[in-house]
Amino acid sequence: MEELNRLSVEEFRETDKNPLVIVLNNVRSLNNVGSAFRTADAFLLEKIYLCGITGTPPHRDIQKTALGATETVTWEHHESTLETIQKLKSAGYTVCSIEQVDQSIMLDKFIPEKNKKYALVFGNEVFGVEEAVIQNSDYVIEIPQFGTKHSLNIAVTIGIVSWDLVAKLSQ
Repeated sequence: MEELNRLSVEEFRETDKNPLVIVLNNVRSLNNVGSAFRTADAFLLEKIYLCGITGTPPHRDIQKTALGATETVTWEHHESTLETIQKLKSAGYTVCSIEQVDQSIMLDKFIPEKNKKYALVFGNEVFGVEEAVIQNSDYVIEIPQFGTKHSLNIAVTIGIVSWDLVAKLSQ
C-alpha cells in the first residue's frame, strides 16, 4: 500500500474531500451502486446520497464492485431524490443532473466555480433522472457522444463526470 501511496481508511476519513457529492436517483443495479462508491473513493468525493429504490450497503453485490469503498465513503439513504436535492441546495450545493435533455450543457463546456460545492445527480438505468429533479437542478450536463449509441452505463458516466470536475476544480 505504501508503494502505491494509498490512504488507510482512517486517513481517507480525515482527508479534505473534493467539493462534490453523488446523488443516485433510483439506480437499480447494485453493481452500479458499488461502482459509484469506488469512484467516490478514488476521487475523494464528500458523500453519496442513495435515493428511492437505490440499494444500500451492506449487500454482497454492492461490495463486489465497491471493493471496500463502502467503509470509506460516507453515505445516506433518502426516499425522495427531489427532497434530497432541495436540502442540498439549502446547504449551498449547486445541483447538476447528468442527463440528455434539450438545453443541456456539454460536459466539456461546463466550467465549475472553485468556490462552490456540487451535487451530481445520476439517474435510473432505463428512465434517467426524474423530470421533477431535472426541473429543480441548477444545471443539466450531458457527456458528448459520437457513435451509434447515445447512452453510457451509469458507472462509466459517474467516472467520466467525477474525473472531469475534479480535474477542472484542481486547475
